[in-house]
Amino acid sequence: MKQIRFAESIQIACPQQRVFDYTQDYDQRLVWDTFLREAILLDGAKEAAKGVKSWCVSRHGIGMETEYVSFNRPAVVAVKLTRPMNLFRTFAGSWRFEQLTTELTNVIFTYSFTLRFPLAPFAGLVRYLLVVNVRGRLRDLKNTLESRPVLPTRN
Repeated sequence: MKQIRFAESIQIACPQQRVFDYTQDYDQRLVWDTFLREAILLDGAKEAAKGVKSWCVSRHGIGMETEYVSFNRPAVVAVKLTRPMNLFRTFAGSWRFEQLTTELTNVIFTYSFTLRFPLAPFAGLVRYLLVVNVRGRLRDLKNTLESRPVLPTRN
């Protein structure tokens, strides 16, 4: 099956480390991530890190368990689907945080996936829907970070 890949980005007027930490704080995840209705860390994990698994459910009811395969604070995180389920046969994503200035960060979400049989003919539609959702999530993240002067920080 053909692997689909896309990337979307946005510039946020906020320091790189603060953007990174905020996006990886599961206590704050549903505050800004309007695509999700549930986001939790699994197996007793208290914070995101390499090897930690998470469970996220979209507002449409599609859930997936992923594992952090990279966690390089404050520059990049990457996750992969731990087992095929629902729509996806494979899924991987990375979030990169590029410091443009001390107060400006470029955030890039990159996703790749293959669909489960017999859904391959719908790959274009699924890609389109994911792109629309990712753009919305990035806008929501930007609006949240730029409109709230004081956010929780990691020590």
